[in-house]
Amino acid sequence: MPQNAPNPNAAPLKLYSVIIPARDEEESLPATIEHLHLEFSLNNVPHEIVVVDDGSSDKTWEVLQKLKTKIPTLNPIQNTGEHGFGRAITFGLQHCTGDAVVIMMADESDDARDAVRYWQLLNEGWDCVFGSRFVKGGGTIDYPKVKLFVNRLANFFIRVIFQIPLNDTTNAFKAYRRSVIEGCEPLIAPHFNLTVEIPLKAIVRGYSWTILPITWRNRRFGEAKLKIKEMGSRYLFICAYVWLEKYFSRGDYKKR
Repeated sequence: MPQNAPNPNAAPLKLYSVIIPARDEEESLPATIEHLHLEFSLNNVPHEIVVVDDGSSDKTWEVLQKLKTKIPTLNPIQNTGEHGFGRAITFGLQHCTGDAVVIMMADESDDARDAVRYWQLLNEGWDCVFGSRFVKGGGTIDYPKVKLFVNRLANFFIRVIFQIPLNDTTNAFKAYRRSVIEGCEPLIAPHFNLTVEIPLKAIVRGYSWTILPITWRNRRFGEAKLKIKEMGSRYLFICAYVWLEKYFSRGDYKKR
């Protein structure tokens, strides 16, 4: 389901940076990181795994230090500024070195095999690859019913006001060429609404993108960090912010 078209003359990619925000994820991180490293190694994907400890109160940092002794591509860092899901991702983006990035969750809800497929599509010349759990070939496992209802409602709203076929904009699991991230700066969303800010800005600013069916699995350990009651107005703010750019900026921020 391509939008625009890939650039056949796009520069070859050299390093894939995985950005993983983590807060109190000591139980989830070992399997997540080990599976990622294994899948990337099997598919010869040059990579670094940047895990951002976002103010954890458990043994997350200690677990990361132990994992680093076994996985040379792991680069754990601590967010030394204000905390928040979006702030942690932005901190990771500022400290990664890859010319392509993928944002993934610490709880292994995202499939490492899909991340490899993202990398392959970016190398075909796409600027962005957006995963969708709600297209043919995609799916969810053990998705809480209330969150699923709110998710579909929010994504329908975004599709209507932006007139785009992407039906899973709120999903964090997406990949970008580094030039897209730089072209979307400054990133202003401090919380989960960053997952909406980056793809919408990329679309509005004219970067090429394609949709890939993905599979999502609910976490096995710990508690979900997304609190629906706290995020509604924040998502609405970001949508309004980018919508105003789309219709009133006269293309000032378009990709050149």
